[in-house]
Amino acid sequence: MTETYLSIQGVQKSFGSTTVVRDFNLDVGRGEFISFLGPSGCGKTTMLRMVAGFEEPSAGKIFVGGKDVTNLKPNQRKVGMVFQAYALFPNLTVAQNIAFGLRVAGTPKAESAQRVQEMLKLISLPHLGDRYPYQLSGGQQQRVALARALAPKPRLLLLDEPLSALDAKVRVSLREEIRSIQKELGITTIFVTHDQEEALSISDRIVVMNNGRADQAGTPFEIYNRPATRFVANFVGTLNVLEARILDAEAGSVDVAGQTLALHRDLAPKRNGDTISLALRPEAVSLGRTGERTGALDATIADVHFLGSVIRVRTKVGDSTVSLDTFNDPTMPPPVSGAPAELAFAPRDLMVLAD
Repeated sequence: MTETYLSIQGVQKSFGSTTVVRDFNLDVGRGEFISFLGPSGCGKTTMLRMVAGFEEPSAGKIFVGGKDVTNLKPNQRKVGMVFQAYALFPNLTVAQNIAFGLRVAGTPKAESAQRVQEMLKLISLPHLGDRYPYQLSGGQQQRVALARALAPKPRLLLLDEPLSALDAKVRVSLREEIRSIQKELGITTIFVTHDQEEALSISDRIVVMNNGRADQAGTPFEIYNRPATRFVANFVGTLNVLEARILDAEAGSVDVAGQTLALHRDLAPKRNGDTISLALRPEAVSLGRTGERTGALDATIADVHFLGSVIRVRTKVGDSTVSLDTFNDPTMPPPVSGAPAELAFAPRDLMVLAD
């Protein structure tokens, strides 16, 4: 990570007797794109609003560029904020909306007009400056909101679920544009979302939040492939979970539904007879052993869904369900419900979930 530009140290926020953010710590590098990811009510928007200055922490400190901004008002922090509900002024044109922050800051008219044109070009709407918000599509309105936030050249860009009100196709296109603009400007950015695909596709790092805490912070690769907690493993991606009983903790031997599996790892401090949870991503499972997929479990096909290029298969291993996707092969019919199957995987892909 480059030099720390935003530092959140031991921040906590309570509303009355309810604590919504707990001991939150995070260092963000200059120009880094960070996503706060989590379900509704996990505290991600409250944390963002504390960075913006709209909420005051109950405890802890926030530093930007080495300066303590914890008690500064929003207009003293030089942050750009993009809201979920675009919050454009309906009585102002697109150009006037973009220029609003510049006008409040007392920017000379000529300089402001030039900056507005730069922003219109940046968001690919150079010909729509004279239109009003109601004359734009949702995606265009959100671009204008982004341009308005960026026009005063903020030190931080904060985005609070800016794509949630848009349809799926526009969301994919606009999130790519946001990431491209962020890279071009090199601005330090915090992006709040509950959509794991959004977070995984555009972030330098993701902070997965759960019940007011940061459960894990890491790159998309780390978050998906090396989840630190059961919550992260279940929330990010699809997960197959198997309950296992330890047969030999030192050798890493376990029993799953009456079948013995070798994990090839020491399970200490767990002891023989303890129960643990194992997890497998669907893409790590195949029907039949192949290559490195030497670990195997006997299963029964529960149901099969033909989705064109992909066939989604659900199987039963004892009382547990294991799902996997296999590519459609026109020369080979899909498996049949009720048929026996061998589920294969590489032992390294079998994760032991933390309690």
